[in-house]
Amino acid sequence: MIDQIARIRITLDDIQPAIWRWIELPISNSLKTLHLAIQAVMLFENYHLFRFDIGDASYGIRFDDGYMDPPTRDAGNLRLAKLIDRGDTTFTYTYDFGDDWRHSIVIEEVLLADPATDYPRFVDGARRAPPEDVGGLPGFEQFLDALGNPRHPEHKSVLNWYGHRFDPEDISCDEIHARMAKLAKRRASGKAAHTINKVR
Repeated sequence: MIDQIARIRITLDDIQPAIWRWIELPISNSLKTLHLAIQAVMLFENYHLFRFDIGDASYGIRFDDGYMDPPTRDAGNLRLAKLIDRGDTTFTYTYDFGDDWRHSIVIEEVLLADPATDYPRFVDGARRAPPEDVGGLPGFEQFLDALGNPRHPEHKSVLNWYGHRFDPEDISCDEIHARMAKLAKRRASGKAAHTINKVR
C-alpha cells in the first residue's frame, strides 16, 4: 500500500520578510513527528516545551497541572490523517513558551508518496529561523541589528554569544536535509521493526 503524504506549510508568525518552510510528511505520522520535523527545518534544538493548538484542544507533552484549561493532550496520540479527516488543516504551533515562537501550520494538500523518496522531506523555504534563547521577537530584532552592524555597541558580545556568523537569508539547506534524513531513517527503522514483529 502506498502511503499518502501531506504537504505542509510552516510560517513563523509576526516576522517580515516571512520565515517559512514546506515539508512533506506521511499522514500516518503523529503531531509529535510533525513537531520533530519543525525542529529540524527551523534548526531549533528541541530544548523547550511545545504545543499545537487545534480548535479548542492543545497537544504537546501531556500534563494536567490544574492550571491548563483544557489540559494538554499527548501529541503522539493524534495522527495527521485524523486531522485531515476532521477538516482541521489550519492550526498553530508554539515552541519555547519563554521566547514564544508561534507558527501558522497549513496542511495544503494530500498527495501519493513517491516510493523512491524518504519521508519526512524538506521541500522549500526562505530565511533562517531565530537561534535558540535569543529573547523572542524583540531579542531577535536586537540580535540582527547588533550582528549586522560592526559598530553596534553589542556587536562583539552578540557575536561571542552566538559563536559564528548568522546570515538571515541562508536557511542552511544541507543541514536541514541532514536533519530530515535522520528523522526519515528513524521512521524507516520503526516500520522495519514493526514488520519483523508482525512476522514473528
